[in-house]
Amino acid sequence: MAHDRYISPFSTRYASDEMQFIFSEDHKFRTWRRLWIALAKAERHQGLDISEEQIAELEAHAEDINYDDARRREREVRHDVMSHVYAYGLQCPKAAGIIHLGATSCYVGDNTDLIIMREALRIVRRKLLNVMAHLADFAEKYASLPCLAYTHLQPAQLTTVGKRATLWLNELWMDEQELEHRIGAMAFLGSKGTTGTQASFMELFAGDEEKILAVEREIAETFQFDRVIPVSGQTYSRKVDYQVASVLSGIAQTASKFAYDMRLLASFKEMEEPFEKHQIGSSAMPYKRNPMRCERIDALARYVMVDALNPALTASSQFFERTLDDSANKRIAMAEAFLGVDAILNIMMNVCDGLVVYEKAIRQRVMNELPFMATENIMMDAVKKGGNRQELHERLRVHTQAAAAVVKAEGKPNDLIERVLADPAFPVSREEIEENLRPEAFIGRSALQVKAFLAEVIRPLLDANRDVLGERQELNV
Repeated sequence: MAHDRYISPFSTRYASDEMQFIFSEDHKFRTWRRLWIALAKAERHQGLDISEEQIAELEAHAEDINYDDARRREREVRHDVMSHVYAYGLQCPKAAGIIHLGATSCYVGDNTDLIIMREALRIVRRKLLNVMAHLADFAEKYASLPCLAYTHLQPAQLTTVGKRATLWLNELWMDEQELEHRIGAMAFLGSKGTTGTQASFMELFAGDEEKILAVEREIAETFQFDRVIPVSGQTYSRKVDYQVASVLSGIAQTASKFAYDMRLLASFKEMEEPFEKHQIGSSAMPYKRNPMRCERIDALARYVMVDALNPALTASSQFFERTLDDSANKRIAMAEAFLGVDAILNIMMNVCDGLVVYEKAIRQRVMNELPFMATENIMMDAVKKGGNRQELHERLRVHTQAAAAVVKAEGKPNDLIERVLADPAFPVSREEIEENLRPEAFIGRSALQVKAFLAEVIRPLLDANRDVLGERQELNV
C-alpha cells in the first residue's frame, strides 16, 4: 500500500471488498467489453456484416484488459471510451473495425452505470435484510420487557425493549420497500446514439426501425433488463441517480436514528453495542466503553445524507441532450454513497447481532419513574373508596412536585409512595399501591404489537428471502 498519497478510508477501513469490486476498474471495463460484445452480436443478428470470428475474438479478450495501452492512448486523445476502444482493438485486430459500431460513449458509460447500480442495490438489500433478521429476533426476545418510553427525551410512559426495536425495524422495512421498487424500476438505456435519436442506427440499418428496436431489446435482455428507457438524450436522466441516492440516504437516516438511540441507551446504562474483550474505549480513561460503532454509523450516515445532494444538483443542471459536468461528480458521489451505506449496514449488522441488554438497570430506571406514572391508577382506587377525584388530583399534584424536587434537588430516591401512604385522603394500602406498581401493567399492547408486526409484516418478508439470510459481520477496526 502506498503511504505517500491520499487513500480513501472507504477502501482501507469501511467498505467491504464485495462492494469495492462493484465500483472497481476491472468490473467497469469488463462490463464495457461485455456491452460491446452484446452490441456486435445483436447487430450481426439483424444482418450487419459482422462475423462469428470477430465476435469470438472479442469474447476471447473480454476479461484481460490491457490497461497500459488504454492509459497511453488516453494521454494522447483525452477520451476514456475511445482509449479503451483502441486498446481492445489492439487485442482484437480482426474485430477492431466493428467495436462500438453505431454507439456513442454513453452506450458503455451509462449502461454500465445502470448495471453496476442495480448490482450494488441488490447487495445493499441483502445486507439490509440481514440487519432486519437480527433485529426481528431481538424484538421477539424482548417483546415483553418493560422499559421507559420518552417524549421530548423525557420519561413519558412505559414501552418494551422489543417494541422499541420494532420502531427501528419498521423504518428498515420502509427502506426495503423503496429498495425493491427502485431495483424493479431500473431500466436499460439501450443504444440511443449521440443525442438520443438513434440516427446512427438508422444509417446502419437503412431506416429499418424494427431492426433498431430488436438490437436494443436483445442487448437489454442480455443484461437481464426487462425495460428500456423509452426516450432520452445521449444519457439516461440524471434523476435516476438522484432516485437511487435518495434510497441510500433513507437507509442512512434509519441507521443514524438507530445509532443515536443506542448511544443514548448506552449513556443510560440500559443497552450497549458489542464490546470485545481487549477493546479500548478511551486512551485516557480505561473504564470507558464508548459506543464507537454507533458513533461511526452516525458519522458515515451524515456523509451519505449530504452526498445525496450531489445527484440532485447534477440532475438540475444538465443542458439539453447532454453536458459533461455530471461525469466527474457522479464518479465520486454515486460510488461513495454506495460504499458509505455498505459500511453502515456492515456495522449495523454487527451491532444488532450482539446487542447487550442490562435488564436490572432497565428495571431500576423504570421503578424510579413508575410512581409518577401510577398516580392515575392510585387516584382511581381512592375514588372507588369514596374519595373526591378533583381533590385527590390536586393533592397528587402537590405530592408529585415535592417528590420530584427531592429527586432533582436533593439527589434522594423518589418518595412519592411514602407521601401518598402518609396522606389520610388516600385510603389505600401499601399492597394496593404496589399492585399498581407492576411495570407489566403499564406497557399497553406493546408485546402484542411486536408479535403482530413480526408475524404480519417482517417474518413473511424474511421467509421469502431465506436464501440470503444468516450473514454476520466481523469488524476489523
